[in-house]
Amino acid sequence: MEKIIEILHTGDYSCVIKNQMEVRTFTQRGVADLYDLYQSDPLFMKGASMADKVVGKGAAALMVLGGMKTVYADIISTPALKLLREADVDVSYAKEVPHIINRDKTDWCPLEAACDKRQSLADIYSAIQDFITKIRSTKSFVSVLLLCSFSYIYLMSL
Repeated sequence: MEKIIEILHTGDYSCVIKNQMEVRTFTQRGVADLYDLYQSDPLFMKGASMADKVVGKGAAALMVLGGMKTVYADIISTPALKLLREADVDVSYAKEVPHIINRDKTDWCPLEAACDKRQSLADIYSAIQDFITKIRSTKSFVSVLLLCSFSYIYLMSL
């Protein structure tokens, strides 16, 4: 476990997962990497160890659904810690907080807020799916707008 924690802290990674001899590093923000991994390769999660910078309730639910065995977090929310302990995941952390805050540090993390009152893993997973879909559709829309804007500027300059 110490090795993947070291990789987390020395690399520019959001999380590091090790299953047997294979170590994978991830860099997306929020729960996107865990969500994608759970969708594409859930067997890699089964029995794995993970080091993460920030673990909220949504991330914890994905870890439980994936069958993670051991989790380390620099920061973990109380609801995430409770969820992991109830699932018998071996958890260690540097700091526990009541809830995860947003990147602006002005309010709750939107996914933490969406998962807050949900109790079942299925219900939490549904909130995560909705959140990821919304984020990705917004990013796609913005990308298309930027592409169209650049194309318009280019054509106007001809």
